[in-house]
Amino acid sequence: MPEAVLFDLDGTLADTAPDLGAALNRVRQDYNLPPLPLATLRPHTSQGGRGLLRVGMGVTPQDDSYVELYRRFIQHYEERLCHHTTLFPGMAELLAQLEQRRIPWGVVTNKSERLTHPLLQQMDLAHRCACIVCGDSTPNPKPAPDPLLLAAQLLGLPTQNCCYLGDDLRDIQAGNACAMMTIGVRWGYLGTEHPPETWGADHLIDHPDEVSPLLRPAR
Repeated sequence: MPEAVLFDLDGTLADTAPDLGAALNRVRQDYNLPPLPLATLRPHTSQGGRGLLRVGMGVTPQDDSYVELYRRFIQHYEERLCHHTTLFPGMAELLAQLEQRRIPWGVVTNKSERLTHPLLQQMDLAHRCACIVCGDSTPNPKPAPDPLLLAAQLLGLPTQNCCYLGDDLRDIQAGNACAMMTIGVRWGYLGTEHPPETWGADHLIDHPDEVSPLLRPAR
């Protein structure tokens, strides 16, 4: 049974969509465009700036305007990184349970180090993480297994002794690729193309309180 728990950040550990969506809408405001509802933006939040700029500005990294739009997006996001971001309901209780049971937990995200560390610090979580692996911590981000392999190495555990929670197909692909127990969470952003039932996760859950029964007994 897993001895450590790793979390995706956006859409799994924390609801970052309000601040990311606000940054996208400030980009739209820069171009005299009206704001988009958060409900429209939320499903694309796990894909970060790339996904939000695609739905919000109609551009992809192949477009000439993408670099400038992405620069503006990151600038706006950094200015208000943690104004409305919160842990998902039940997550604070889960983290407290893990710590009480002496089960280490960490974060593995495709978010850059430049954004991840300040965000976790502002949420007062950074000092509690046993490891933090970001999108630029390894040459290949998720869905490659590299970030999860690094996290297991930092924890000093075999990958099969860890589990990984995520709200996106890429999370499950990365975990499955390194023999880690994978847990798909239905409370996250989930994307728009692949329903969670098709991800191939070992478990699908609806609330953080479903995690503890999947772990090793308390010491």
